[in-house]
Amino acid sequence: MIIVRNLSKTFPPNQPVLSRISFQADEGELVALLGSSGSGKTTLFRCLMLKEKWDDGQYIYAGHDISGAGVIEKLKLRRDWAFLEEKPKLNPKKSALKNVLSGLFFHKAWWRILSGTTSNEDHMTAMDYLDKVGLLDKAHEPVERLSGGEQQRVAVARALIRGAKVIFADEPVSGLDPAAAALVMEDLKTICQRTKIIVFCSLHQVELAERFGSRIWGLAGGKLVVDIAGRRLTHVEKEKIF
Repeated sequence: MIIVRNLSKTFPPNQPVLSRISFQADEGELVALLGSSGSGKTTLFRCLMLKEKWDDGQYIYAGHDISGAGVIEKLKLRRDWAFLEEKPKLNPKKSALKNVLSGLFFHKAWWRILSGTTSNEDHMTAMDYLDKVGLLDKAHEPVERLSGGEQQRVAVARALIRGAKVIFADEPVSGLDPAAAALVMEDLKTICQRTKIIVFCSLHQVELAERFGSRIWGLAGGKLVVDIAGRRLTHVEKEKIF
């Protein structure tokens, strides 16, 4: 569970970016975040990932107040979190399988890291995660040969194998065709339901938020102006956001 109370952020000299943001996100939720350019979506994600400091507010994660977390605590917390970008950072020359296995780096024995070897158990676990995102048949394909949507799904599998409990997905389907975008969002929704992780997903496409979000947030002018259960937005709600 994540609880945020009155989170505010101002850029120098006096430019408010986030204003008194409050919410609770529970395990198994896919929160679709909508907002126009400059609404504060990326800054909110960076604050929640502890990559950006905020001016005021309380941040509670898994029952612990982490508002004043130190460097060491932040590093430990970030192991629970994964960030999916518009263009995932994968090794294009390596196979989908090896890219997923790279998510196990911090879980490997030191001698396996030095030797570059992988256990049979790790290998099978990675194959299982590729199967979950529908890419088992592409396990040995170099990532550079995969479509944009398939690469994003490899990134999802890598996030899961590393043990992520929270995924921040910043425009993960931008630039994908509608069918590929729907597959990525379906993967994220299914993963939420099966593993009870929390996914925060910023989107431009209202219809994807309505179709796949268990909750929909609308951010405008740095304020959370809409916070509803997943459904079709009303005309008034859309006007508040955009």
